[in-house]
Amino acid sequence: MAEHDHDPTTAHAGGSPAATATTAATPAQTPAAGHANRRFETNWAISLFGTAVGAGVLFLPINAGLGGLWPLLVVTILIGPMTYLSHRALSRFVCASPVPGEDITGVARKAFGEGLGRVITVVYFLAIYPIVLIYGVGITNTVDSLLVNQFHLASPPRWLLSGLLVAAMMAVMLAGQRIMLIITQWLVYPLILILLGVTLYLIPSWDLSVFQGAPAPGDFLMSVWMIIPVLVFAFNHSPAISQFSVAMKHEYGDRASERASVVLKRSTVLLVIFTMGFVWSCVLALGPTGLQGAKAQNLPVLSYLANEHGSPFIAYLGPAVALAAIASSFFGHYMGAAEGAVGVVRSTVDPRGTKISDKALKTAVAVFIFVTTWLVAIANPSILSLIESLAGPVIAVILYLMPMYAIRKLPALEPYRGKISNVFVTVAGLVAVSGIIYGLVS
Repeated sequence: MAEHDHDPTTAHAGGSPAATATTAATPAQTPAAGHANRRFETNWAISLFGTAVGAGVLFLPINAGLGGLWPLLVVTILIGPMTYLSHRALSRFVCASPVPGEDITGVARKAFGEGLGRVITVVYFLAIYPIVLIYGVGITNTVDSLLVNQFHLASPPRWLLSGLLVAAMMAVMLAGQRIMLIITQWLVYPLILILLGVTLYLIPSWDLSVFQGAPAPGDFLMSVWMIIPVLVFAFNHSPAISQFSVAMKHEYGDRASERASVVLKRSTVLLVIFTMGFVWSCVLALGPTGLQGAKAQNLPVLSYLANEHGSPFIAYLGPAVALAAIASSFFGHYMGAAEGAVGVVRSTVDPRGTKISDKALKTAVAVFIFVTTWLVAIANPSILSLIESLAGPVIAVILYLMPMYAIRKLPALEPYRGKISNVFVTVAGLVAVSGIIYGLVS
């Protein structure tokens, strides 16, 4: 899944938002060669996993399963290398900056110039912000379904329920990145165990007859083409990659890119094993009819299972998984959306940072994200439509194509040129973007 090439990125250590230190680490402060901070790396691997396991994964079985099982088998093989190599390239892009604490928006402006850098900053924001809105809708629907179907309570006013839930998730983020990482771990470790439990529990309900017969070659290729964009979204943890890479620079200095690759490999393995195992189990247990029902109700697949399966185990653990997954993923995506919003304002309104203080700007961004997420949660648009039309195209461009362009153009990334992985990531990105565009216009 990975090339075993040395990471010669000439990045220096930098601060992270979680750390108050903003100065570059000296060689004495940087871990010795060969040394790794295992706890630090594990925390980030779990956080990246949590960022990806959100609404995309909970809705993934619906779209991926409706495409057919043979295409799903092919993309299951492809998604591991796609996820690891694309996120590794994006992390390398951020780690290549010699400026301590410089995030992806600052790196892009310096690497490509103010004009193109500003465009990339805006696109980066647009790639992540809609997903934050999606989580506002998802967590509101999940809690409402839990209260009505499992606890047999009256549905509370949507404006009140959504406001409380979005405010609760925002409060964790505003408490600081260190608190966010701790809360994410509290959510993700049980989430992994419950995902595994649900995966195994559904095995007796599997219907393997859907494997009978093979699709026509044209239908098969079309299904693979349509499933890849859904998987790109579901496995995406790029919103956290910028701050993750900044933290790695602060911790490891010149070895940041090398250690970041190790952490990304671990998070990818976790995602492929637990997520695709869960997807396959849900698809085989629900069948095409159940998947269509979940899509029509605009519910995560586990909430639909909780309502339809009739098992107390699924009835309560299903919504628990959905809540933990959405909350943990919201944190990582809020981090990226806020970073992108600050970058947009700095690059367009206040390039020198003299008109608006950092505190005032971050407060304004937090208020903007809270109000808009709350309003969209009240409106309750189709989550799958938001994923397909808003999030998918820009994610594929930022995650797959922009880092490949940077590797071709930037001297600091020259050591990564000429790798077969670059071709693979570029082709995967083009397939994802074309599939999304086709899906929107057809």
